[in-house]
Parts: sequence; C-alpha cells; structure tokens
Amino acid sequence: MAHPIQVILMRQLAGYLNVPVFLVDPKGSLLFYNEPAEAVLGRRFAETGVMPAAEWSSVFTVVDDRGKAMRPEELPLMIALTERRPANKHFTMKGLDGVARHVEVTAIPITGLEGEVLGAVAIFWELAG
Repeated sequence: MAHPIQVILMRQLAGYLNVPVFLVDPKGSLLFYNEPAEAVLGRRFAETGVMPAAEWSSVFTVVDDRGKAMRPEELPLMIALTERRPANKHFTMKGLDGVARHVEVTAIPITGLEGEVLGAVAIFWELAG
C-alpha cells in the first residue's frame, strides 16, 4: 500500500530524531516507530512490524494515574485521529518487555492539503520517578 508523501516524510524524519516517535495511518494502524521508541516500547520495530490499532492499543497495557485501564479512544494518538487535534497525556505503559514506564505523550494529526487526515504521530518520553 502506498502512503501519502506527508506520512513518508514523517517516517523519514522520525528516523533522524533522538526522541521516541510512533506513527499511525488514518485507521490508527501502526506504521513505524523509531529506534529511541524501541527502548520505551520494549521491542524493536523490526520484530513487531505494522499492526492494527486494536492490536497495538492492547499489547501496550496503559493505565492512568489512578491505576485505571485506559481505553484506546482515550490515548493521544487516537484523539489526534478522531478529533483532528493535538492531544497530550501522561500515563503508565507496560512495554512488550513487561516493564512499566511512566510516559508523557503528545500526538498530532497529519493532514493533507485539503484537510484530510492522513495519519497521526506521537512523540513521547519516559518520565523520571
């Protein structure tokens, strides 16, 4: 499947950034995460590959500050896609290596010239403590 140039360029840029980046298509399917994200997510992208939103939003266990499981639609990436706006949250996420990490996530939609949603990107980092 061919992706719009904006998504291709975002993936290219993510490869050069030293902060974790997670990229999804308009349906929320994971397209790519970069090497810094691998350390936080607990597995190399080459080992996980592309996965549908229902899969990645369930394999990375996410809980809010009160320990309550977060639904996929509460995650910043899904908010960026469905509401077409930036979203930011912090929560605890258990990576594929079984380690729980407190992270801050900021997600933004990727839009085309005519305003169509082409996907979304999240930049995130592990918080101390």
